[in-house]
Amino acid sequence: MSDKVTFNLRNQDGEAVSDADFAGRKYVMFFYPRAMTPGCTVESCDFRDSHDELAEAGYRVVGVSPDQPSLNKKFREAESLNFDLLSDEDHSLAESLGAWGEKRSHGKVVEGLIRSTFVVDEEGAVARAYRNVRAQGHVDKVKADLLG
Repeated sequence: MSDKVTFNLRNQDGEAVSDADFAGRKYVMFFYPRAMTPGCTVESCDFRDSHDELAEAGYRVVGVSPDQPSLNKKFREAESLNFDLLSDEDHSLAESLGAWGEKRSHGKVVEGLIRSTFVVDEEGAVARAYRNVRAQGHVDKVKADLLG
């Protein structure tokens, strides 16, 4: 896979964060549909609890949702998350990575964020993609693949 990840988004504090801030670094970027919801809380807290293991292996973690920075700030504080949450309000980053589109929600087909995770290498390219994942147990799979 060679998709370059390019973005310029605001974090939970309203500060600009771009792909240039990750230059030369490996990172795990996970997309969650909505802050403060049960599945997104489970997944985000699993990444929080796995942060040190991933950091020791050289990976930064960053979450992305279509939520406004103010909601991401509340979410980050409520769950003591130890990584930035970026706001992709126009879902351009999600669309560019195939994490936005048709999905099933409560028995209906809707358009929205598809829970996905991307491992990005030091050159800014997608090294591994996990699309349409379940919140429960997903972080364990990512860790097994990355940490052995």
